[in-house]
Amino acid sequence: MTTTIKIIVTFFTYVITTSCSSENTTKPLETKPPVTDSSLQLETRAETINYLALGDSYTIGESVCETCRFPEQLKKSLKNLNEQNNFSLEIIAQTGWTTTNLISAIENRNPSAKYDLITLLIGVNNQYQNKAFSLYEKEFPELVTKAINLAKGNKNKIIVISIPDYAYTPFGQAYDNPALISTEIDRYNAFAKSYCEANAISYINITDITRQGLSNTNLVASDGLHPSTAAYALFAERLLPKSISAIQQN
Repeated sequence: MTTTIKIIVTFFTYVITTSCSSENTTKPLETKPPVTDSSLQLETRAETINYLALGDSYTIGESVCETCRFPEQLKKSLKNLNEQNNFSLEIIAQTGWTTTNLISAIENRNPSAKYDLITLLIGVNNQYQNKAFSLYEKEFPELVTKAINLAKGNKNKIIVISIPDYAYTPFGQAYDNPALISTEIDRYNAFAKSYCEANAISYINITDITRQGLSNTNLVASDGLHPSTAAYALFAERLLPKSISAIQQN
């Protein structure tokens, strides 16, 4: 690695700690606000619909406004389907968190088992911080189990989201081998997807969206690393149908 690249990487690492990855795609993605499908419907609920978002910087929305992060945009899309419903969004996430950090945070927060929808997006910092892959293999299933317990024991209320690919950002391109980032995160995503399929847990891929970051700079936030508001809108659009289904599960 050249001195210049080392300086760039050191600077970005100081400013922020997080990242992401998955499969290659060349087809451009539209970044206009998602149009709600008129066929999507959400029943009226007398009680508040409780949504818990678990994760790291991609969930807390590093470098975008509070209402721009994908959990807020998803909540708004759900609300637009039925204005009579009340929604409560709680977020347990922080920039730089690994699976270990998220487990500790959930245990410290000790939320009640009341949630109608839970999203889980975690693992990029395990890769970024060069944690042993075996740690993710151990702790990812633990997090899914914790999420199920918080969702009133109903695994149909859980949605696992794939890890974005930060190789397709200016930050990722500063590395000597950006392709290695993608390869490693592909491994994380493959494990999570396989685990979800084996255990009948919903899994949504959004990695391909982030892999348009170099050809469509509108998908990258101003920090040159995280997804933008437009990218999170596309995340929310993909999550919406499964989220409706999760909420309406008994």
